[in-house]
Amino acid sequence: MYISKTVSEAMKRVDRKDFVGQVHEPSAYVDAPLPIGYGQTISQPTTVGIMLTMLELAPGMKVLEVGSGSGWVVALISHIVGNSGEVIGVERIPKLVELGKKNIEKYCRDKNVAIYNTEKEIGYQPRGPYDRIIVSASSTSLPTELVYQLKTEGIMIIPILYSIWKVMKKSDDPEDIIKQEYPGFVFVPLVY
Repeated sequence: MYISKTVSEAMKRVDRKDFVGQVHEPSAYVDAPLPIGYGQTISQPTTVGIMLTMLELAPGMKVLEVGSGSGWVVALISHIVGNSGEVIGVERIPKLVELGKKNIEKYCRDKNVAIYNTEKEIGYQPRGPYDRIIVSASSTSLPTELVYQLKTEGIMIIPILYSIWKVMKKSDDPEDIIKQEYPGFVFVPLVY
């Protein structure tokens, strides 16, 4: 597994230090997850790079991130999809929604980027369907609700238990998908 040149460039331009909080700034460039409060973490840079590469992002895409936390991945995606793209982040913890919004202002002021607080629903159906969906916490199974929010020919990257799964939707039928498993990863649990 590798990190694409496009994703590497985004990671150079969107500084992780701006998303880890002042107390963790000395560790911002360590290739490890760091706590951001409320039992959540900002993911390991290598893992984020691999997941974003697997997502096959391109300018102009509409992308959903589930579990936006500090806003770092939203800002990285925004850099890749550009001004013609749209990025929606969703987060359950209100204080992390505030943190993510504050952090993305540093990079996404004039772009189509938003973070929403969600309650019981998973994803964000009002702004869908999406070209790409990335989930930044581990689920115990593949949420069908997210497959419905994915466009035909869309790609979703989601941690399920201890693997990252690449899910490709082939038609409007949520059962018509291709799944590829990449084992050996650990994430905080997805809350839903």
